[in-house]
Amino acid sequence: MESTFKEMDGESVLDMEDKAGVGGGVKDVYGEDRASEDQFITPWTVSVASGYTLLRDPHHNKGLAFTDKERDAHYLTGLLPPVVFTQELQENRLMHNLRQFTVPLQRYMAMMDLQERNERLFYKLLIDNVEELLPIVYTPTVGEACQKYGSIFRRPQGLYISLKEKGRILEVLKNWPEKNIQVIVVTDGERILGLGDLGCQGMGIPVGKLSLYTALGGVRPSVCLPITIDVGTNNKKLLDDEFYIGLRQNRATGEEYAELLEEFMSAVKQNYGEKILVQFEDFANHNAFELLAKYRTTHLVFNDDIQGTASVVLAGLIAALKVVGGTLADHTFLFLGAGEAGTGIAELIALEISKKTDAPIEETRKQVWLVDSKGLVVTSRKESLQHFKQPWAHEHEPVKELIDAVQAIKPTVLIGTSGVGRTFTKEVIEAMASFNEKPIILALSNPTSQSECTAEEAYTWSEGRAIFCSGSPFESVEYDGKILVPGQANNAYIFPGFGLGLIMSGTVRVHDDLLLAASEALAAQVTEEYYAKGLIYPPFSNIRKISANIAANVAAKSYELGLASRLPRPKDLVKHAESCMYTPVYRSYR
Repeated sequence: MESTFKEMDGESVLDMEDKAGVGGGVKDVYGEDRASEDQFITPWTVSVASGYTLLRDPHHNKGLAFTDKERDAHYLTGLLPPVVFTQELQENRLMHNLRQFTVPLQRYMAMMDLQERNERLFYKLLIDNVEELLPIVYTPTVGEACQKYGSIFRRPQGLYISLKEKGRILEVLKNWPEKNIQVIVVTDGERILGLGDLGCQGMGIPVGKLSLYTALGGVRPSVCLPITIDVGTNNKKLLDDEFYIGLRQNRATGEEYAELLEEFMSAVKQNYGEKILVQFEDFANHNAFELLAKYRTTHLVFNDDIQGTASVVLAGLIAALKVVGGTLADHTFLFLGAGEAGTGIAELIALEISKKTDAPIEETRKQVWLVDSKGLVVTSRKESLQHFKQPWAHEHEPVKELIDAVQAIKPTVLIGTSGVGRTFTKEVIEAMASFNEKPIILALSNPTSQSECTAEEAYTWSEGRAIFCSGSPFESVEYDGKILVPGQANNAYIFPGFGLGLIMSGTVRVHDDLLLAASEALAAQVTEEYYAKGLIYPPFSNIRKISANIAANVAAKSYELGLASRLPRPKDLVKHAESCMYTPVYRSYR
């Protein structure tokens, strides 16, 4: 006798009726075109799962939480100890165990093991303890995990597409067991955080990002696909490492690289349809800008390093205006770092000022200055500048050092995206504090070791007056008897809710106005209570609510621009976003 393994109140996919407001107006018989709802699909319509097999299935395994009745029905009696735990008790036990580890990488590995063993418990743990566990599954610990990925690799957590698969990428995509994919995070591993070229071992980034899509944005895990494109690595240390898991060759470039990416993007659309969201992650500058420019008009693509970072930083700046006063147009911005993050943030700031003042973007760009490795980006250097830096070359005499640029430009906002640690020196911060009552200092480079300065340094050198944010987390600082709480300009505020908004509205292309909508929604979540603590971002403990509001604002803008394909538009987009969000509580099985 075989187990039916049916979820309580479940329904067969064949019995599902199309619900109003979802499915683009076409009856969706198999439930495959729903936004990001958790489908009550009866597992036995796909495969029979029972006994030992069920305990090895992370999507449906509940471990010690199977009741006596469920154990009898599904041939589990004797395969588990007699005790029955609630999901809450399992959570408490796991958090107790995780806190015993003193090395962050051990916690990371324990979390990855849990994800492979019991998916719902993994996400419940992450959602309920987000502030404690976010630095483990995401920055900064994920950086160390990528560096050592070859040594800690246990099971495939995503798809690896290498040069060896050229000509049959569509076939490789079909090997992934889930067919209804709605979001892909893809990297080629060339610029992992501030750690450089980690080749095939960059897989930790897409895996971590998609965990956050589910935990923070409520996008179902079954519709998420992490992908690493392996074109080789120029990291000699990895090529000489006997445990390296990627191709042992230098990076492919030029036509060979472009052809592989072209085949990949075509195969993705062919296999998953027009509305598949492809998020580019940790590509090197030259490829990141090129890929975004090439595919943004033909695919639903998003680059988190360029656009996500820009959106979250802009949100912090909009919120900071409540503290420092004025409008964005009243401020002057100086960046240390002119790569994809720096220029992406700069462009979105200029765009927001342009929208609010009706000034041409060519004019509003003049309020933003960039410093790269050769000094201030100025017109006299224009001929030698990469194309993405050229719009930021303004009339000014050449300036080599950051401190000289700060003294010459006198910015109100200093932003670090250089990937080089400790570059905001005492001299730089003191200069910012000398002509700003409340200097805004954003040290955004990841991981923590690459941060341009620490929270303590920013507060101490500015005499406690700085509004400080970083990319990686820092502890609170006591200065002059006052507790100062540093903010974290973390992309995890934006991309999960942004992605949910695109998916639930059936958006077909990403427009810059959608990024502005996400920024404004995040800034609106900062209350007076948070301002009183010096915060310009809300706490991560409210992240699911924040993501729902971001998703609703992004979807509203998409409908307004005519980019949304799921019609009719739901009346209450916030409630609709919340109804679409995956909830990882256990189901009861018959």
